[in-house]
Amino acid sequence: MTQKIQIGKLAMLVASLTPDELEPFAASLEEVQFCQGKAGSMDIQKVIAAVETAAKRNGIISQDVYRETHALYHAILESLEGVMRGQLGVGNMMRTVGLRFAIVRGEPYDRKEEGNWIAVAFYGTIGAPVKGLEHETFGLGINHI
Repeated sequence: MTQKIQIGKLAMLVASLTPDELEPFAASLEEVQFCQGKAGSMDIQKVIAAVETAAKRNGIISQDVYRETHALYHAILESLEGVMRGQLGVGNMMRTVGLRFAIVRGEPYDRKEEGNWIAVAFYGTIGAPVKGLEHETFGLGINHI
């Protein structure tokens, strides 16, 4: 089985690069559905809700199909584990995040039977809730729909 597009790589690029920096990847982005957004909070539920809302508003997932929401949720959690080094918690651990995120949906495999997959990437900062005491962080989650 070979991959025709790399949705994880595209998600990482969309989350971390400016629109001008993304220009060389325009052809690859035409093969997928994607959106981007921002989330900053000491409440992890607010970060999850921001991603879910963006995915639904931009037509990346259907509100009426549970498996699509379920796949997105697992991709979000996997990505947040990377951001938070495996400890899913911010406010209760005196941490805050300021993140840009990207959601990419596509068919990464040549075989049509493999279907659609979804990738969620976060790029931004995490740290104590004091300006200047945060550091860069990144996370990536990929799940089949």
